[in-house]
Order: sequence, then C-alpha cells, then structure tokens
Amino acid sequence: MKKILVTGSNGFLGQKVVDLLAANELYNVVAISKGPNRNPNKTGYAFHQVDLLDQIKLTNFLSSRDFDAIVHTAAMTSVEACEADKAACQLLNVDLVQTLATYCTENQVQLIHLSTDFVFDGKKDSPYHEEDRPNPQSEYGKSKYASEQVLAQSSCPYAILRTILVYGINGDPNRSNLVLWAKTKLSQNEAIKVVNDQWRMPTFVDDLAYACQLAIERKAQGIFHISGADSMSITEAVYNIADYWQLDKGLITEISAESIGQADNRPRRTGFDLRKSSNELGYAPTSFIASLEIIDRQIKAFGR
Repeated sequence: MKKILVTGSNGFLGQKVVDLLAANELYNVVAISKGPNRNPNKTGYAFHQVDLLDQIKLTNFLSSRDFDAIVHTAAMTSVEACEADKAACQLLNVDLVQTLATYCTENQVQLIHLSTDFVFDGKKDSPYHEEDRPNPQSEYGKSKYASEQVLAQSSCPYAILRTILVYGINGDPNRSNLVLWAKTKLSQNEAIKVVNDQWRMPTFVDDLAYACQLAIERKAQGIFHISGADSMSITEAVYNIADYWQLDKGLITEISAESIGQADNRPRRTGFDLRKSSNELGYAPTSFIASLEIIDRQIKAFGR
C-alpha cells in the first residue's frame, strides 16, 4: 500500500481526493486540516488536526511518518482575500510549499501540488500549453506562480496540476461553486448577475481528484494542465446549468467583468491544451453536460 498524505482535507478538492483514494485498497490515506474534520465520510482514512502554518508542529508531524506522496490541496484561493491579506497569502500559498518541498526533497516523497490558470494573463486566444510563460495579474496568481518556482528550484520530485474554475459537489453542504450557486439561486427564483466577457474551461472536481490519483499512479513529474474540454463564457456555463435543471433563464443578467472590478485581477480568457495530460497521465475529462448529470445524481445521493 502507498501511504498518501492529503493536505487541506476539509477543502472542496481535499474531501474529494480523500474519498477517492480511501475507497482504493492500494492506498493508506492520511488527511490533515487546520480545523476539525468536516468530511461527512469518516471511514477508510486517518484524520489529524494540524495547523499547516505552524511550521514546528507540521515538521514534527511529517518527520514522524513515512509517506510515499503528498497531495497538497490547501491554499488561499480567493482572489479578493489574497489581495486583502498579502502576508497570509504568502504564508499559505508560498512559504508552506517551501516547507513541504524541503521535507519531500529530504525524504524523496512525491509532491502533487495544485496550481491555477490565473498564472496566465489571459491575453492568448488559443489554449495555453504547459511551456507557455506565466504572467499573473493578481496576488493570487502571483503567489501560485511563486509556489511553482519554489518547486522548480528544489530537488523535490513534484507534479504541478494547474486547473481552471473547479465545480461540482461533495459531502460538505457548506461548500459552493459556480454550478451549485447558479442552481440554488435560480431554483429559488432569485435573479443573478453573471459575467459575460470571461471565458474558461471549467473543471469537474471529480476529474481533478482522479487526475491527482493518476499523478500518483504514474509517478508524474513536471507541470500538467487539468481542466474540462469545453470552452465557454461564464454566462454560457450558467445558461447550460439553467437549461439542464429547467430553470428560468430570464433571471440571468449579463454583466461585464469591469462593472464589478474583475477586469484587471482575473484573466479574460483561459483554456488549456490537454494533450500532455492525456498522453502522460491518461487524463480524459468529463463533458460539462455529462458532469451536470453526475452532479444531479450526487445531489440526490446526499439528500439535498
């Protein structure tokens, strides 16, 4: 059995990775997060409450165990939060990665690190390749690019998985994202405003969790682009959501990113060339519409 550590296990992706790996008899899963375990699923893995920013406690925790791989999902992902508290962003998104990289270098442990399309400026009309030069426009994007550079300058065996606009559902009812937000608001006949001049390739969280497993299985090294295969504007995504659940599209008002102060700190257009991830990892994304069908079944399974 491979012993796998998942950081940020209370997070949206973290819970999905824990559940996926814990269901596989090939993995011995250890989950850590700053707060008490919020994953409704408490079986198949060990949970430890560890403050990731307490370097002494984290180092002691790591040194007392032998891991084969670490899936590092913990991060400050809010663009606005990173702008408001640059020091906290630096600690969680960069300095913590340095601590993990040091441990992984010394123990030759594979580190699977999550990054973002926001390392790019969004000015390229065609999909981004892994080799394209980053040019982040926000503190969040800058911090994630800095974390990538930390790994590139280390001797740590690492795989960086960049991703785009992650959506889906897990067992935590307090977690939301574009799909759940739009479905909930429209189901309650609430009007919503949606940006119409930003384009993405949204990523189904189940696909991203599986990509983490593939990176472990293949002992992947380097940078990999992981996203959905469907490119669409944010409004197109929301219209698709409304259509699937037969909700009133008249409640949707299209607005510009500039009107809500998101023109400069978010890339206008991002999309990924997925050929490397397909060829080297065997990654194959679920289509956006097919993912909505899966989410609908999961919503019912969770009793929501």
